[in-house]
Amino acid sequence: MSEEDLVLALKSRETIAVQALYDMYSGALLGVISRIVLQQEIAEDLLQETFVKIWNSAEQYDASKGRLFTWMMNIARNLAIDKVRSKDFRNTSKNQDIENNVDFIDAQSRVIFNADILGLKDLVTALKPEFKHVLDMVYFRGYTHVEAAEELDLPLGTVKTRIRMAIMELRKNFN
Repeated sequence: MSEEDLVLALKSRETIAVQALYDMYSGALLGVISRIVLQQEIAEDLLQETFVKIWNSAEQYDASKGRLFTWMMNIARNLAIDKVRSKDFRNTSKNQDIENNVDFIDAQSRVIFNADILGLKDLVTALKPEFKHVLDMVYFRGYTHVEAAEELDLPLGTVKTRIRMAIMELRKNFN
C-alpha cells in the first residue's frame, strides 16, 4: 500500500489504514515520544493518543506540506512536549524514584560533579575494559543499571557486580 493509498484510506475513515500505520510506524513514533517522556508507561499512553489524534485529524493532513510520517511524527512530538509541560506531569515528576535521588539532591544543592577535575576519568580508563565500559555508561552517560544491562546484553546482576568491582578497584587509588 503506497503512502497516497494510506492517506486516502485514512481520510475515508477505513480502519485498515490506521492499523497499517500502526504496524509501520508505531516503533518509530514511540522512540520519538520516549526521548521526550522518559517514563515508558506514559510514553505508551501518548503513542495511543497519537494514533487517536491521527485518526481524528486525518482531514488536516496536506501532502504538499510534507510526508505522512513527518506529519505523524510532529503530532507525536507535540503531544509528548505538551505532556511534559502539563501541570499534572510536573506534579507527578516531583515524586522521585530512589534511583534518581542523588541527582535530585545534587541539582537542588547546586553540586557540580566534574570527573575531569577529580582525575576520575583517567583512573577509569586504567580499569579493565569490562569495568570501564559499564562505569562509563552508568556514571558518565547516565544509563540506569537496567539500561546498561540491556545495551550490553548482560544479566543485571553481572552489571551490578562489575560496577561494584570497578568501584573497589578505584578505591585503592584513594587509600
